[in-house]
Amino acid sequence: MIDAQTRRYVRERADDRCEYCLIPQVAAPFLSFHVEHIFATQHADDNRLENLCLACPHCNLHKGPNLTSLHPLTREIVPLFHPRSHRWIEHFRMQDGQILGLTEVGVVTVSLLK
Repeated sequence: MIDAQTRRYVRERADDRCEYCLIPQVAAPFLSFHVEHIFATQHADDNRLENLCLACPHCNLHKGPNLTSLHPLTREIVPLFHPRSHRWIEHFRMQDGQILGLTEVGVVTVSLLK
């Protein structure tokens, strides 16, 4: 269980934006963003701040407990974007309202999170 103080800290650290797609909470006022475990609790019972991020319901539900996914072209297993150890701008760019993957990590994450 994640306490209220930790939830507040995660929201503030993320500037109230989904750390996967960058949509701000104010753009989805009727949806509550999730404090998400980057490595799902089924893999590691880890509530440390380094394993928590803010995710919109869309990204969180598509990511689920996944840590990797198949690259849509090469079918190689590639790790997903990790908001604590990767920099968003190195793996993605926004173009015409869509998020594009710049690296294998970015391409796989965009593909899985749709």
